[in-house]
Amino acid sequence: MKEADERLRPYLEALPDIIKYQIVSKLILGVLLFVLGRLFRVLLNSTGRVAVTSGDFTFLFQTWQGILIILIALISLFMYVALDLNAKIIMSKNLLMGEDVSVWKSCSYAVERVFALFNIEGIGVVIYIILIAPIVGIGFSVSLTRGFYIPSFISSVIVSTPLYLILATIAGIIFISVGIANLFILHGVVIDRMSLKDANQQSRTIMHNNWKDFLYQNVCFILVIAAVIGIVTLAVLILPLFLISIIPMSEPVRRWLIILFLQFGLLLSLLTDCIATPFYMMKATQLYFTYKTNKEFHYHSRPGRIFIINRTIVIIVLLILFGTTVLINNDFDRLFPLDTSVKIIAHRGGGVEGAENTVSGLQKAYQLGAYGSEIDIQRTKDGHYILNHDGNFKRVAGDNHRPEEMTLDEIRQLSVDGEPIPTFEEILKASKGNVILFTELKGNTADKQMADDAVRIVKEYGMEDEVVFISLKYDLIDYIETYYPEMHTGFLTFASFGDTALLNCDYLALEEESATINSIDAVHKQGKKVMVWTANRKESQRYFFCSSADAVITDNIVQATEVIKEIKSRSDIQRVVDRIKEVIS
Repeated sequence: MKEADERLRPYLEALPDIIKYQIVSKLILGVLLFVLGRLFRVLLNSTGRVAVTSGDFTFLFQTWQGILIILIALISLFMYVALDLNAKIIMSKNLLMGEDVSVWKSCSYAVERVFALFNIEGIGVVIYIILIAPIVGIGFSVSLTRGFYIPSFISSVIVSTPLYLILATIAGIIFISVGIANLFILHGVVIDRMSLKDANQQSRTIMHNNWKDFLYQNVCFILVIAAVIGIVTLAVLILPLFLISIIPMSEPVRRWLIILFLQFGLLLSLLTDCIATPFYMMKATQLYFTYKTNKEFHYHSRPGRIFIINRTIVIIVLLILFGTTVLINNDFDRLFPLDTSVKIIAHRGGGVEGAENTVSGLQKAYQLGAYGSEIDIQRTKDGHYILNHDGNFKRVAGDNHRPEEMTLDEIRQLSVDGEPIPTFEEILKASKGNVILFTELKGNTADKQMADDAVRIVKEYGMEDEVVFISLKYDLIDYIETYYPEMHTGFLTFASFGDTALLNCDYLALEEESATINSIDAVHKQGKKVMVWTANRKESQRYFFCSSADAVITDNIVQATEVIKEIKSRSDIQRVVDRIKEVIS
C-alpha cells in the first residue's frame, strides 16, 4: 500500500499546477488562435471568398493571400505544439524534479524551443504530431486534432480496394514504427536543448534499448489510471444511476436526480480529460530520465503540495449544479427530445440494400422509408447522363473504361449486380413522387455544361422541388445557385475553414468530423440545412439522429431505421447522455 501511495504521490502533488497550466495555456492558445483566425479571415475576404473548403482550396497556392494563409496555418500548428506539448514536457520535468512550476515560464521556454523545429525535419515532426499520431494512436498529439480520423468515404475505398489496403497497411506500419522510435524526440529538444537531429538519434537509441520495459511501464500505468477512473465513475455515476433506476420514486424526482448525477459524471469526464495527458507526459518524462541515465529516477517530493479540495469551491460547484438541475428539469422534454426529425438519405441509390446507382436500388430505398436518395451522374461520350460513382466502371461492372469514353449504347451492355446502368431520365421517373433525389455532379465531366443539362432535364420532368443538386466542386454549386436560383443545391465538404455557412447553397453536406453542434447551428442561422455524410457506424448514426442536423446520408438504411426506433424508446438517462455527447463532442 505504501509503495502504491508513493507511486501516486507525484501525480496528486502535481494536480494544482496541472489544472492551472491547462487553464492558462488554453487561454493563451485561445487568444492566439483568435488573432490568427481574424487575420486569416481578413486575407480570405480580400480574395472575395468567405471560406476555404475541400472543393475550393487551389487558390491557396495561386495567390499571395493564399500563401500567407498557409504560413499562418503553419505558425498556428507550431504554436499549438509549443504550448500543448513542449510546455507539458518542461512542466513535467519541473514537477518531477520538485522545482517550482511557473506556467508563464514554461510556456515562454516552450515557444523558444519550438524554433528548433523550424526546418524540413521539424515540419515533418509537427505534421506527424498534428495528423498522423491521432490516426495511428502512437506518439504525442495535441488537443486540437486528438479526435482526428480518416473520413469514412476514404476508409471505405481503402478497405474495398486490395492495393490501397496493402499500401495503407504498409504506411500504417511505417508510421507506427516512426512514432515509437521518435517518442522522446521532443524531450531531447526541450529538456536537453538538443538539435532535432541529435534528439532524433537519442530517441531511437533509447527506444531500441528499452522498448520492452517501455511497453510494460505503459501497460501498468494505463491499467492503474483506468482502475482509478473506473472506481470513481462507479461511485459517483454508475451506482447512483442504477439505484435511481430501481428505487420507486416520482418521475420529477427521478429526472432531477438523473440530471444531477449526470452533471457529476460530466465534471468527472472534463477533469479526466484535463489531467490525463499531463499525467501521461509526467510518466513519459520520468521514463526519459530513467532510460537516458540507465538508472532509476527518483521523484523529488514537494511537501505540502498534495491537492486538497477547497470547501468553498465545493459549495459553489454544488450550488451551481443544483441550480442548473432545477432549470434543466423544468424544460426536460424540450432539451432532451424523445423523437428525432433527422431524415435518412440513402447513399448511391439504395446503400447496401440494393445495387449501387440503379433503379432497383432507388426503389429499395424508398420502400425502406428513406426520405432521399443520393446518386452520381456523369456524361457519356455522346452527351447522355448516366449513373456511376467511380472514374470508370471497373469496380461495379468489370469494365476499365470511363463514362466519357463510352457511348450510351455501349454502357447499356454493362450491368451492376445484374441491374442495368440507368440514365438520369430513368432515375427521375423512378423517383418522382417517391423520394427526394440528391444528385451529385460527378467525375471528369462535372462542369457547367453538365449543370445546364441536368437543370434542363429536371425542369422537363417538372421536378424542381424533388431534386437537390450537390457536388464536391463548389464552383458548380455556386454556378447553379446563381443562374438557377429556383433549383435546390448542396455543397459537399469534408474540410473547411472560415464562414462556411455563408457559402452560396441551400444545403451544406458536412463530413462526420466537421458536423459539430457549433457548425450545424452556424449553418442553420444562415437559413440553410445540414446533411451529414456518410454515417454508417451505428454509434455515428445514433449521434447524428440525436443532433440538430436535418438529414444523414448513409449506406445502412435498415440499421438507420432501427437506430431511430431505439431513439424513440430511450430512457430518461439515455436521453440526457445523448444530449451531453452532442454538446461536448
